[in-house]
Amino acid sequence: MMTMTDVGELQAVKFPFLTAKRGATPRATCTHLSAFLFAFALVACAFFETGCSSADSKPVAAVVNPSVPVSVATAQQKDMPYYLVGLGSVSAFYTVNVKSRVDGELVQVNFKEGQFVHKGELLALIDPRPYEVQLATAQAQLFKDQASLRDAKLNLERFKGLLQDSGAMSQQQVDTQQATVDQFDGAIRSDQAAIDNAKLQITYCHITSPISGRIGLRQVDPGNIVHAADTNPMFIITQLQPIAVLFTLPEDNLPEVQKHMGKGPLQVDAYSRDDLTKLETGTLLTIDNQIDQTTGTGKLKAQFDNTDNGLFPNQFVNIHLLLETRKNSIVIPAAAIQRGPQGTFVYAMNPDKTVKVRPVTIAFTQNNQSVISDGIAPNDIVVTDGQDKLRDGSKVEPRAPAQSNASTRAIPSQSGASGTP
Repeated sequence: MMTMTDVGELQAVKFPFLTAKRGATPRATCTHLSAFLFAFALVACAFFETGCSSADSKPVAAVVNPSVPVSVATAQQKDMPYYLVGLGSVSAFYTVNVKSRVDGELVQVNFKEGQFVHKGELLALIDPRPYEVQLATAQAQLFKDQASLRDAKLNLERFKGLLQDSGAMSQQQVDTQQATVDQFDGAIRSDQAAIDNAKLQITYCHITSPISGRIGLRQVDPGNIVHAADTNPMFIITQLQPIAVLFTLPEDNLPEVQKHMGKGPLQVDAYSRDDLTKLETGTLLTIDNQIDQTTGTGKLKAQFDNTDNGLFPNQFVNIHLLLETRKNSIVIPAAAIQRGPQGTFVYAMNPDKTVKVRPVTIAFTQNNQSVISDGIAPNDIVVTDGQDKLRDGSKVEPRAPAQSNASTRAIPSQSGASGTP
């Protein structure tokens, strides 16, 4: 290392080429310049050697491939239900818009809004007095025509007797009297029809429930005049037990559904809008007789008992149609599936904690589980997290899976979208 003395001596060096006098030869100047460059090179080498010798020497660390921390899961062999999932809308099995069939004042309402009513139960009463008057008038006219009919029949018998005994009565008079009897007979039938009509109007004044179901909000209050020609109903009744759900599936799934329907009833589960809460379990009723060309889907109808009234008409639901349960399926988490140019694969962990790329064939996927038809055996260990840092033969270190809200929340065991089998 250079000291201050060396620096002083260096500063004391005189450079003749810088102080060359006028008239000096070029050769002498070049000689002085070469001497200066040689001295500068010696000083630079001294500085470099001093710096290198003062630095602490460190050994070169060997490059070692560290183990990659990953999450793993074990392939399980179990029975796996196979579902088809569609979007559906709840529809009442029967919906009745109750309207008045006669004109009159609404004088009585015998239900509360939202009440469950039974078939034949009296719901409302329209003032029947005008129709009772019509009934009395028709009955009086009938009584009058019946009296006239009896008199005409007696005269007919007399005319027939006179015609046969003495000929005092002509055949024309007998025929005329017979026609009179028939006319009064027709009048009596007309009177009876008027009586029946008046009774029917009185019956219409008593509005009863045509079905058993839940009644909605009242549209007309007592005291209002209602008409048979009114557009809006007085109230609406919907049958909620049982109830139906209409949902759609892709047209490619319909032959498979039709095939399984021939083996027995198919179970249908209705889930909430977020697809987490099971609302009701029912059975598939039928498939529509045509496919919607605009969407390429077919419409299906399912029936639910709805004993707890968990389903309401026009409610949006997710439908899970159980086609079959596949026995002894090999199941791994869907997070283990990777996709590349050669298709789907997983990283399988060997006993020496190295991984190997294994191509797999997926039968179908539901929820966060995939059913593997080829490539994985039961009890094989696959990597479910950290695959982005792996390649074939990488060293791994399994870690415990982190607990999160998404992993700890309750998810129905029989739900989820199905993949393509």
